[in-house]
Amino acid sequence: MNAAAAGWFLRLQVRHSLRGRVRLRYVCAPDAPRDAASLERMVIALHGVTRVRVNPRAASLLVWFDPAHTAAARLHAALRAMPAPSVLPVPESAHAQAHGASLAITGAALLVSRSLRAGLQAPASFGAALPLLGEALDDFIEHGITSHVLEAVAVGISIGRKDYFAANTTSFLLALGEYLEARIARRSDNMLCRLLMPAPDAVWVERCGREERLSPAELKTSDTVIAATGTVIAVDGTVLSGEALVNEATMTGESVPVMRRRGDAVLSGTMVEEGRLRIYAERVGAQAAVSRIAEFVQRSLTSKSDTQLAASRMADRLVPMVLALAALTWIASRDWQRVAAVLQADYSCALKLATPVAFKAAMYAAGRAGILVKGAQALERLAEADTFVFDKTGTLTHGKLEVTDSVALAPGYCPEDLLNLAASVEEHYFHPLARAVVEASQQLDASRHFDHTEVEFIVAHGVASEIDGRRIVVGSRHFVEDHEGIRVDAHEDTIRTLARRGRTLLYVGYDQQLLGVIGLRDMLRENTAATLARLRAQGVRQIAMITGDRADNAQALARQLGLDAFYADVLPEDKAAILEQMRAAGARVAFVGDGVNDAPALSCAHVGISMHRGAQIARMASDIALLEDDIARVADARALAQGNRRRVNNNFRLTVGLNSAILTAAAFGWLRPVSASMLHNGSTIGILLHALLGAGAGRKAARAGDAAGVRGVTLRRAARCIL
Repeated sequence: MNAAAAGWFLRLQVRHSLRGRVRLRYVCAPDAPRDAASLERMVIALHGVTRVRVNPRAASLLVWFDPAHTAAARLHAALRAMPAPSVLPVPESAHAQAHGASLAITGAALLVSRSLRAGLQAPASFGAALPLLGEALDDFIEHGITSHVLEAVAVGISIGRKDYFAANTTSFLLALGEYLEARIARRSDNMLCRLLMPAPDAVWVERCGREERLSPAELKTSDTVIAATGTVIAVDGTVLSGEALVNEATMTGESVPVMRRRGDAVLSGTMVEEGRLRIYAERVGAQAAVSRIAEFVQRSLTSKSDTQLAASRMADRLVPMVLALAALTWIASRDWQRVAAVLQADYSCALKLATPVAFKAAMYAAGRAGILVKGAQALERLAEADTFVFDKTGTLTHGKLEVTDSVALAPGYCPEDLLNLAASVEEHYFHPLARAVVEASQQLDASRHFDHTEVEFIVAHGVASEIDGRRIVVGSRHFVEDHEGIRVDAHEDTIRTLARRGRTLLYVGYDQQLLGVIGLRDMLRENTAATLARLRAQGVRQIAMITGDRADNAQALARQLGLDAFYADVLPEDKAAILEQMRAAGARVAFVGDGVNDAPALSCAHVGISMHRGAQIARMASDIALLEDDIARVADARALAQGNRRRVNNNFRLTVGLNSAILTAAAFGWLRPVSASMLHNGSTIGILLHALLGAGAGRKAARAGDAAGVRGVTLRRAARCIL
């Protein structure tokens, strides 16, 4: 069953309905998302819906709606027809309006209540508190005594005692806290959902013999899609005709563009660097590879960390304790004012609110710094990691090719001649191999340019021209040997040696003979050493490298970077086994990789980090995906994770200390209900804003986090980033 095409619910029953509100019981379809966040985001987008509350454990759906725009029966029908898409919308306006309206109503009641006539103060306070009282009743029916129930009882006691100022103050501060929580969650979710969503502008499609420019949403399976130079392929499919060099770095991690021709498969999200293809569309829209990356986002929005779950469980356990303290206070004093003051303060609000907001804020900050964290658990595990293991190619190296070998194979020519001749014709070509050769030639002491005739570009093969009346060709072995008829088998030993070293080979033919071979490899990232030093300063105990390269090459690189260990000549299937051995020895391993063969290692590590140019399967298997091709983001992510852990711990200590003091003072009668409410809710909002600091952090704060935690810039700036 395909959730993208089927309805969300197998069964959906209306349990009771009031004007503007309906409660339903549901059973989700087998492949439909079951988490509350996903369902809430979809339901809130329905016409007329103003607010949604989902209880997955009770399979209960509570929907508030505007009776002027819809009705319970119409909503029931819309919900039954509601699809379960693979990429969920994150509507913001209706959600924000609901919380904003509650905040405005409670704020207005607080401001005007004292100026109203005595007979109007009670209705005004009760009306402002009605959403809170309704939620408390629902919570009591479904879960028993919760923090919402305590808050509602406190407000009810204040209204009963005609202390309307205390009731309105409590209602306003609670609404303000919910508003802030909703804003940070919604803003973070929107940002995270935009990070990896494909956003092509338009697609050229061949229909009925004519080429039409369409929106990607209009694409259909079996369409013939045209992809020319400089365009991103919008579908998964098979090439019908044409030849092109396709840069597949975003999906395969391969830094060198590959040739695609009739019969070859192509993936969405890859770019045509040169040439033109006619592609038969096999998967479009949400089914295409680039759209399936949205699964990253879905996990990041719904997963919870162990710390968050523990805080929530502790908060639930402390609610009865607060209720018991209120009962003892009444027995000892028979003073309802003291009871109301005690009920104003509890641990649940701050514990349940600040911890998830801190994780959301840190994830938001990570996104702004070029890092996608796929959920709170990933952030938590990254802070715990004490061993970092890096893949070499595409990770410690960054994919920019450099010339390492220039081997002249014809008499009378030296390596410098080979580079200069090749660069003279390659300078008009913008292929990565051509750029590397031109740069190498320019750096020679004896750099020289040879005059030549017009350069002929042979798509996906190479270039050709004439120098001094003789034909020169530069390109692949297939081009030089099969197309130009130049024999290369006499130099097979040299070619094999270069290939064993992991070199990408460029063949140079001149006057119908093989002039030589140029070997290229990925360059070591300039900031690799600095990044590893930052990780050590952050407390990482061991840094290692895994590579399929030869032991002597790996040893030289390990010595250059000061690594603690390296594993060379490793087969792809053995990477995960090495990590398992480390974990069995007690290490908490963070693995950083980019290729298809890194996916098992990324999955089995304590936390997996995929590079920006990594293969799609590597990005899917990882817990954290870098959104920029910069290895420094690894250290930034670690700094953000450690800063978030410190912030959560500080929030926990603040919550326990402040609320214990407030409860004690309230029980002894030292605080009136309004004072207890202001102190409790004010401290909760303060702790929330402290948690929000991570949202304004960005890259500078990530760097600052190495020494002193990710503190953000200022409280005002952090709040402004979210609000």
